[in-house]
Amino acid sequence: MTLAETINKAAHRLSAHGVLNAHLDAEVLLRHVLGRDRAWLLAHFQDTIESDALGAYDRTIDRRAVREPLQYITGNQEFWGLDFMVTQEVLIPRPETEFVVEAAIAAARNLASPVIIDLCTGSGCIAISLANEVPSAQVFASDRSASALDVAVQNARSNGVEGRIRFLCGDLFEPLVKDIIRETADVITANPPYIKDNDLATLQPEVRDFEPEMALIAGPEGTEIAEAIIKQAPTYLKHGGVLIMEMGMGQARVLSSIVAKTGNYRQPEIVKDLAGIERVLVARVR
Repeated sequence: MTLAETINKAAHRLSAHGVLNAHLDAEVLLRHVLGRDRAWLLAHFQDTIESDALGAYDRTIDRRAVREPLQYITGNQEFWGLDFMVTQEVLIPRPETEFVVEAAIAAARNLASPVIIDLCTGSGCIAISLANEVPSAQVFASDRSASALDVAVQNARSNGVEGRIRFLCGDLFEPLVKDIIRETADVITANPPYIKDNDLATLQPEVRDFEPEMALIAGPEGTEIAEAIIKQAPTYLKHGGVLIMEMGMGQARVLSSIVAKTGNYRQPEIVKDLAGIERVLVARVR
């Protein structure tokens, strides 16, 4: 078969298994197997695929057909213009999380030596993007999964910021107690779990069956971890410091109410993503 025929056959199979954008995924996986870019592929569509490459390609299609995410098969995902290794130990970085990075850069860029804490760091995509964009920043990143932190450290190394991020294992602020003096952070970022326990079964198979449940599920209400962060963050933020946190769809009103009840913050700002969903909470300490 030619490369074009190979892609078309694979795309038909993926589509039959409910994969959205089946043709694009089939093309991406072939480029991954061949180690070629799209320009090369377009120029060689009529080439015949070699048997070894076809066998390797079929194995990747087998994995995608059972709805394993494309990024876990290729092992990487772009985020904020950087390349991140992803494994099933970490959530796949998503475009909406870039709104957290954007807000944090705006808060930290004009500070001389900002201190940034990134909670639930996972792949490290937020912390690493901020270290890259704000070279003067001192960044602390925590996660309760040691396996996730291993991935984050490798991503920091591959993106050239390993020496400027302190990775700590533990739940939320707990591992920071010995490393951060109270009221010294300028910015706290977080993309915490925010899915309700009962909603796991309703998620797409790519998420439900492959991404780490620890990084998805927050509790019966879905806001439990976000609430803990909101209540604890003022202990670590300077006067005027800011908490910037991703949240689930429909959670803005509840979390804004929690912010108000603490009495520690000004009126929070809610940032919508490109789909118009209220996605990021920005709360500045009084």
